[in-house]
Amino acid sequence: MKGTAMTGVALDADNQADGSPTAEQAGEDAAHLQASLAGLAGLVTGAFGLQELLVQVATFAAHAIPGADGAGVTLLRVDRTDNRIEALAASAPFVEDIDEIQYVTLNEGPCITAALERRTVRSGSLGGERMWPRFGPRVGRLGVHSALSLPLLLPGQVVGAINVYAHGKDVFDEHAAELGELFAKPAAVSVHNAQILAQALALTVQLQTALSTRPVIDQAIGLLRGRGGGTAEEAFGRLRALSQSEHTKLADVAQHIVDEAVRRARARHSQP
Repeated sequence: MKGTAMTGVALDADNQADGSPTAEQAGEDAAHLQASLAGLAGLVTGAFGLQELLVQVATFAAHAIPGADGAGVTLLRVDRTDNRIEALAASAPFVEDIDEIQYVTLNEGPCITAALERRTVRSGSLGGERMWPRFGPRVGRLGVHSALSLPLLLPGQVVGAINVYAHGKDVFDEHAAELGELFAKPAAVSVHNAQILAQALALTVQLQTALSTRPVIDQAIGLLRGRGGGTAEEAFGRLRALSQSEHTKLADVAQHIVDEAVRRARARHSQP
């Protein structure tokens, strides 16, 4: 028994010497990953808005990846000429500051590289990082020196990326990257499903708005036809021209025409 115990201590010492986690640390890391994956699986699409769900995913990512001080999730449409942010969320305020530098100020950083090249990227010394010569020093001056970015990938599609940061140097090793990649795969599915639902809800609102404004538009078209004759298509064309010239929504122009007609009718009826 003593020999077994000594052997275990020796193995742990060897692991620490080569930078790999001890058996105890590996067990803790696996438990944190499993807890985060369970939390991710428990996110019910529709129970959260898109922004709220992204915050939850960022929080789980920070918990799943050893050494993380904060994480962010970005929905990013990336191509060779343009990077368009569709949504982003952070688990900590300092991550929001980094996102501002990366996406708004510089359009350069680990998330963009991870999404554009569809690969995991990491740095242990951002202040001297050559991959991002403008981003790295700016973030290093904030006291954040390590970054790990994981693309959110689906077959033939990049949904966005998870960005994980730490204040210390050389925090994220291969072990952390492997755990991050294990988390990123189901996270991509959850985020994509939430994105699709958000788009569907937005379309539903647009359709409901269109249906609610259709009656007043039809009334305005009838009033315009009554005044100037012509077809419904011609009256609608006049209504649309008014909307464009006044830089006002079509429904608002139609409502004004109807309200004005009602006002005039009431004024005529009130006359003795």
